[in-house]
Amino acid sequence: QVQLVESGGGLVQPGGSLRLSCTASGSIFIIAVMGWYRQAPGKQRELVARITSRSTTNYADSVKGRFTISRDNAKNTVYLQMNSLKPEDTAVYYCNALVATPQLNDYWGQGTQVTVSS
Repeated sequence: QVQLVESGGGLVQPGGSLRLSCTASGSIFIIAVMGWYRQAPGKQRELVARITSRSTTNYADSVKGRFTISRDNAKNTVYLQMNSLKPEDTAVYYCNALVATPQLNDYWGQGTQVTVSS
């Protein structure tokens, strides 16, 4: 079994910054992909950013140039640096990992609230 624990959410003013972290633990052979998704009230969950084990990244168009995803493979941790935050970034942010144990399975964190408001 694999657990994902997120931290770093909170309340921030428009234009501010936050850094989310997510650490995976458990029976891990390799983490192929780690990523962040978000879900705002009344909306579907959407991809924010993801990063492969070789550090290839993908971003949603809405966050390009403002958010940066990175990972520390030695610590099984993924980070999301969020700058120039906007009210429309308000959502619950979920960590996701595609983990080989050695079978490939998809895991989710419990979610962390990010609120951008003045």
